[in-house]
Amino acid sequence: MGKKAKIKKLEKKLKKLKAQLKVAQTHTHAVAPLAPKGGFPKLPVIAGARFSAVKAGVRYSDRLDVMLAELQAGTTIAGVFTRSATRAAPVLDCQAKIGSDPSQGAAIIVNAGNANAFTGDNGMASVSAITTAVANTLDVPQNRVYSASTGVIGELLPESRIVGKLDELKGTLMPDALESAAQAIRTTDTFAKGASAEVKIDGKTVRIAGIAKGSGMIAPDMATMLVFIFTDAAIEQPVLQDMLATLTNQTFNNITVDSDTSTSDSLLLAATGASGVSVGADNTAFLEALRGVMLDLAHQVVRDGEGATKFVTIRVTGGKTNEDARTHALAIANSPLVKTAIAGEDPNWGRVVMAVGKSGAAADRDKLTIRFGDVLVAEKGWVSPSYREEDAAAHMKGEDLLIDVDLGLGQGTATVWTCDLTHGYIAINADYRS
Repeated sequence: MGKKAKIKKLEKKLKKLKAQLKVAQTHTHAVAPLAPKGGFPKLPVIAGARFSAVKAGVRYSDRLDVMLAELQAGTTIAGVFTRSATRAAPVLDCQAKIGSDPSQGAAIIVNAGNANAFTGDNGMASVSAITTAVANTLDVPQNRVYSASTGVIGELLPESRIVGKLDELKGTLMPDALESAAQAIRTTDTFAKGASAEVKIDGKTVRIAGIAKGSGMIAPDMATMLVFIFTDAAIEQPVLQDMLATLTNQTFNNITVDSDTSTSDSLLLAATGASGVSVGADNTAFLEALRGVMLDLAHQVVRDGEGATKFVTIRVTGGKTNEDARTHALAIANSPLVKTAIAGEDPNWGRVVMAVGKSGAAADRDKLTIRFGDVLVAEKGWVSPSYREEDAAAHMKGEDLLIDVDLGLGQGTATVWTCDLTHGYIAINADYRS
C-alpha cells in the first residue's frame, strides 16, 4: 500500500472515531430514514401553558436535556404509566399525585440522560428535592409538580444540576417553546416528535398539542415512552383520565419496537381550560382529535425505532376474540425472525406462520390467510396457487409495509405497528452507556 493510500485510510479511520466519540458524548445519531419529511411540525400555542428548556449537563454535553412546563391554575392532569415491577422513582411519585386538587397551578419537569430508576431511596430523595425546588420557584404546590426522567438505569441522578437551572428555566418560559421542550426529552431519538390538532366545539376552537420521546425499549404496556399532551379544553379530571386510558389502548399500547418495556414510561395529559370550552366524555369530535394526536406520536416513535428502515402495520382479523387477534399481532411484530426478514426485504411468510403458531392464542392452520400488502401469499393451510414471490418481494422493498393475517375463526381484530430489526439497533444499544 502506498503512502497516500495509508494516509487516506488513517484519515477515514480518524473520521470514524470522531463520529463514534460524538455519539458516545451526545447520543446524537443520523436522523432516521422514516422521519417525517417536513421536520418538526408547527404546533399551536396552548393557552394556559408555557414551556422552556435548558442544557443542564445531566449526562449529555452541549445538548438540551431538561424541560419545564408551567400550567395555570385550574389545569386538570391525567396520567398512565408503565406497569413494570421496577418502576422508576418519578413514575411512583407521579402516580401518587394524579387526581390532586386542580385549583392551583401545576408544573412538569423532565430530564434526559438519567432515568433515576433502580436507585433505591436515593431516587425518591432526588424526586423530592427537584419537585420541591420547582414548587418554590413557580409558587405551586409540591403535589402539583410532576416529574419524569429518561436515560441510563441504575445511576444516581445529579439533581443539583437540574435544581441549579430552575431560575433559567423560569426566566425563559414561553407559550411557543414546545419544540425546544421536545428536543430536551430525547435520548437515542434521532428527531424530536410533535403532533397537534384543532377542533371546533360550539363555534369555538379547541387546540391540542403533544410531544413524545421514544426510540428503543418500546413495547405495549403503557405508555411505552415519555409523552406530554396539552389542550386548552376544560375537562374534569375523572373524564380526562377515562379518555386517556381508553385512547392509550388504541394507540400507544399497540406499538412495539423491540418488545422491551421501560421502567420510566409515562404519559401525562393536561387540560388547562383556558379556551373556556367544556368537553364531556361523549364529545366524539374532541375524542377523535385527541386520538389522532396520540396515534401520530405513537407512529413517530415506531418510525424512529432504533435502526429502523421499515414502518410495518400488522393487521389481524378473524380472531376468536379481539384479545386473541392482538396476541397474534404482537407475536408477529415482536418476532426477531420476522423483523430481520423485513429488514432484508425477504417475503418469508413461513416466519409469519411460525409466529402465529407460537403465540398461544387460538389458530387453525387450514383456515389461515396471509397477505403482504395486497398480495395473497397463503390460504387454506398452504401457499396460494396465485402467489408469485416477486410480487411480495416488490411490496417488501417499500418503506411502509402491511402484513395482513386472517385467522378465519371469528370477529376479533387488532392492529399493531412495528419496525424492522437491523444492524443499526445493535450498534446504537452496544454503545449506549459508553
